[in-house]
Amino acid sequence: MSHPSPDALRREAAERLTALQGHPLTPRDRLAIPPQEMPSREPAERIRHVEEVALGYSPEQARLEALRCLQCKNAPCVEGCPVRIDIPAFIKALAEGRDAEAMAVIRRNSLLPAVCGRVCPQEVQCQERCTVGKALKDVRKAVSIGRLERFAADAERQSGRFQPPPVKPETGRRVAVIGSGPAGITVAADVRREGHAVTLFEAFHKPGGVLVYGIPEFRLPKAIVELEMETLLAMGVEIRTNFLVGRTRRLENLLKEDGYDAAFIGAGAGLPRFLEIEGENLVGVFSANEYLTRANLMRAFDRQRADTPIYPARRVIVVGGGNVAMDAARMALRLGAEEVHLVYRRTEAEMPARIEEVEHAKEEGVRFHVLHAPRRVIGNAAGRVTGLECIRCRLGEPDASGRPAPVEIPGSEYVIEADAVIVAIGNEPNPLIRQTTPGLQADRRGRLIVDPTTGQTSLPRVYAGGDVVLGSATVILAMGQGRQAAAAINAFLASLPPRSA
Repeated sequence: MSHPSPDALRREAAERLTALQGHPLTPRDRLAIPPQEMPSREPAERIRHVEEVALGYSPEQARLEALRCLQCKNAPCVEGCPVRIDIPAFIKALAEGRDAEAMAVIRRNSLLPAVCGRVCPQEVQCQERCTVGKALKDVRKAVSIGRLERFAADAERQSGRFQPPPVKPETGRRVAVIGSGPAGITVAADVRREGHAVTLFEAFHKPGGVLVYGIPEFRLPKAIVELEMETLLAMGVEIRTNFLVGRTRRLENLLKEDGYDAAFIGAGAGLPRFLEIEGENLVGVFSANEYLTRANLMRAFDRQRADTPIYPARRVIVVGGGNVAMDAARMALRLGAEEVHLVYRRTEAEMPARIEEVEHAKEEGVRFHVLHAPRRVIGNAAGRVTGLECIRCRLGEPDASGRPAPVEIPGSEYVIEADAVIVAIGNEPNPLIRQTTPGLQADRRGRLIVDPTTGQTSLPRVYAGGDVVLGSATVILAMGQGRQAAAAINAFLASLPPRSA
């Protein structure tokens, strides 16, 4: 599929802006402005490298898209934002060319606008509630809040205007934050703002959590994540990498012996789930977690210099229908696969992946097999994958998730030939912290049980949020939980007797 060039999109937006100048816009005028298409690289070009696919709005496109906002007084979009950004205010500032003010509004509630603007599922959060989308009877025509957030953040970064959030005087209190993903970053920033000392513990050799090891460069450039880490350092947050809480040091040791007054667990959900079918132990079967970690964190795509190159595969099958499945399928193409097949047991309408990610995967040549379920992985005498046996399905009555349950059609089995199978059906929290911390309660799937308002766990002074509580969720939901927990931690520390710094 061919896309208009970035220059063509910019010119078209500039012409429309010129035509609108000098005329007060009525709601009908705003609804008549077409949604602005995101400039992107051509599919044939982008699958040869890992550079970012979506190129971002031009200033002209951003202004025009912002003018589509009706500035609703009840602001339903804010209700759909887990961190409660004042969306109408920042969009109004963009529409009037006040980019710095737009970012000031966003920064009140979010430390990661460049990240959220790229990877958050706005279409099922803030944009789903947008009055423009409802008026036009199509959520795809809602105001592109996420793309505008990205534009504002990128413009700030490119201008060099950004300053770290101010930090209050030192309180002498210390907080341990376990995990440097979105929830941990949010807690570290919000707690540090109040003057408390914060140490961020990361198990890997690079901070950033899922933003670094889970999301590919072509969706989220790692330079953006590194900038957010630099912001924390500039605020005075200490970051300790290669520190696996539960093994390097237990949580109770941090609290009882190392002087931390409170702790936040944001260790994510790094334990992959598998299909539990015959053949999953064959050479060439990967969890998406391992596959993407090797590719993203260890740069397996750089085959000449990678210390941990990935298993070479000509034909790859990915099982799953979420964003991680799309990431794995699209990464497989960039790692040299000639064919990539995606197998999903429901229809495309039930896929949890973002619409944009599904469209990008299709543009790049990923072959979709919907209403197909895996039955067994097939291998050769050497124990290597040669294919995946699947069975066709139809949709039945809704299951516990509320989606129609796939029902297998007897006698419809067939085989897709392949030399690698990537399983992308979700993750669960790693049990290490739970197993090494007496009294820390979790549900049957290993997710920590917390107070829904404060994020406090079953242990005093210990809070948690993000995927370790939600299972595999989104960046913005993890940030929302981080904000709640940080507020509770700050309130708890404020209740303690003063301590000299």
